[in-house]
Amino acid sequence: SCQRASAPRKHRPPVVGDTPRRCEIHDSDKGVRLRFDHIGIPTTTEFDGEIPLPHLRMTVSDHLNNPFGIQWQRYWNDSPVPELVKTVAHVAFEVDDLQETLRGHHVIIEPNSPSPGVMVAFVEVNGAPVELMQIDHAIRPDLIPDA
Repeated sequence: SCQRASAPRKHRPPVVGDTPRRCEIHDSDKGVRLRFDHIGIPTTTEFDGEIPLPHLRMTVSDHLNNPFGIQWQRYWNDSPVPELVKTVAHVAFEVDDLQETLRGHHVIIEPNSPSPGVMVAFVEVNGAPVELMQIDHAIRPDLIPDA
């Protein structure tokens, strides 16, 4: 569900719609839409179904194989990823314009492409990592959310 706590919060964007497993929120200050994609949970142990990403020095699980978007992430010893990302779970949102969404945020991982048609970057928000993703759905029709 995309319900928010009832207490008013100046920086808590209102919910504008959702689909099964896809929550959409709108940041009116920036005029951008954020669509929930997955939650990345770091681990130091191997897990079933590891997908190696050698260029990023890590393995991940398939976040599309469960209805909650849970993705396990194991970073290799020589991974250049910041400790914050290696040790604290993050939430990931799909955005329409990655560069525009990054403006004004503390970028901790610069935009990069973990797979064809996908650009990602990480920002730090209130001490937690947040992943922002721009997906070219013409190249990656497998990543189009369920309607």
